Amino acid sequence: MTDSLVIPCPHCNGLNRIPAGRLGDTPKCGRCKSPVLLSKPFDLKQGDYASQIKGDLPLLIDVWADWCGPCKSFAPTFEQAASQLSGRCRLAKLDSEANQQLAGQLAIRSIPSLILFKNGREVARQSGAFPLQQLLEWLRSQGV
Repeated sequence: MTDSLVIPCPHCNGLNRIPAGRLGDTPKCGRCKSPVLLSKPFDLKQGDYASQIKGDLPLLIDVWADWCGPCKSFAPTFEQAASQLSGRCRLAKLDSEANQQLAGQLAIRSIPSLILFKNGREVARQSGAFPLQQLLEWLRSQGV
């Protein structure tokens, strides 16, 4: 029997049950028919947060702002990580200026900040921008 994973759709927040062996088959959302797994980060907003942290695949959130130089220099690294981690970890970007209430709820004190969620709970947090290899090593140390 194949294990299934519950994964929120990054487009409509609908929960999808996807067989683990089919993650590489570009699964589509049962509700909106959009791809469930992306090879790039998706934009996270206040209204999506509660739904997106759920599910069986970890979610890594990059909290950033448009005025932040380190945030802008880290963006291409985060994009590269998303393409390498597709099917193992979902990556999202949270604009702290546009979502100030959520940034406050998450107790963001500096940006860029990375927050890793597993099964709806925060399991790790890291501040600052760093190279792709260091990001991937940090995620491996967290079991991703």
